[in-house]
Amino acid sequence: MLKNLADCLNVDYTAENNEYCFDVEDNLGSGYFRSIQFSHGISVIEFDVFLKKPLHITFEKGHLNPLRILFNNDQNIIHTTSQEQSEIKSKVGKLQRLIFSCGVKSEHKVLINKMKHTSVFMINVNRKDFEKKIDSFSDEVSDELALIFKDLNGINHVYSQDYFSLEISKLIEEFKTSELDEFMKPVYLEGKTYEILTSQIQKFSDNLKGKNMDKLLRRSTIEKIEKAVVIIKNELELRINVQKLAKRVGLNPNTLQSGFKVLFDTSVNEYIKNHRLELAKTLLEKSELNVTEITYKIGINSRSYFSKLFKDRYGISPNEYLTQIREQKSA
Repeated sequence: MLKNLADCLNVDYTAENNEYCFDVEDNLGSGYFRSIQFSHGISVIEFDVFLKKPLHITFEKGHLNPLRILFNNDQNIIHTTSQEQSEIKSKVGKLQRLIFSCGVKSEHKVLINKMKHTSVFMINVNRKDFEKKIDSFSDEVSDELALIFKDLNGINHVYSQDYFSLEISKLIEEFKTSELDEFMKPVYLEGKTYEILTSQIQKFSDNLKGKNMDKLLRRSTIEKIEKAVVIIKNELELRINVQKLAKRVGLNPNTLQSGFKVLFDTSVNEYIKNHRLELAKTLLEKSELNVTEITYKIGINSRSYFSKLFKDRYGISPNEYLTQIREQKSA
């Protein structure tokens, strides 16, 4: 796909260790396209671009039709499903995900709008090669997923659209910004890809079983929830009241709670607690603060309560963890 894009835009691409990349030339806009091939039929293509002209990408049906999972991290793109003589268009907004595959009578198209920043991350699964990876536990694959992953030649049309969480967006950003090199880089990137893939397969499976019926969120609501996340991270040492937080970002408390459930699969308070514990672990590792100081730094007033939360999460008390860290530093 990346080679075809480079030909279409009349630019050269570089290839190194199963990674292909090219920059958008100034007359076309700015940004880059990149793809990476991993083992067992898994690959990633990503583009972060600002184009002066619209770009239409057609995923034509073929002998093998990969399963594709597309994540949109920024401005709207347009998706079109073509089946025989009919077309169905849909707008794919920020933090929305598509799972799709061409069938024998269908194909998919994506329109990248001009003069808008577009950031797309897409995992491609060649199901014929991927079967080798899941063969050892194929008896455990549900009937719902078997219809998707055992369709090795891409006979059936697949289409699913819903939201993905900001945590997935964070994993994608970690993938894009990794500075590792040598053999560590492909190992790290493949691990991130599987972390994202397995999370979305699970969510897709739950949707098929009717367990996870997400509510649709407006773009303005998502932006307000993102603002709430920034407030939480910046003010962890303060007591954060959900009702006051909702008022600050312009949402009612119920909308804020349901939005966190959709985007993070957790409540606001649970999200706050998780980030407090993550910050505490970082401070134990990197600061010179003692456990009592860290307790107050993360907005918890009781040292015993903090110790309980920390041990429940990490299986070790903060005092024991701090002792281990400092022994390692002095060794």
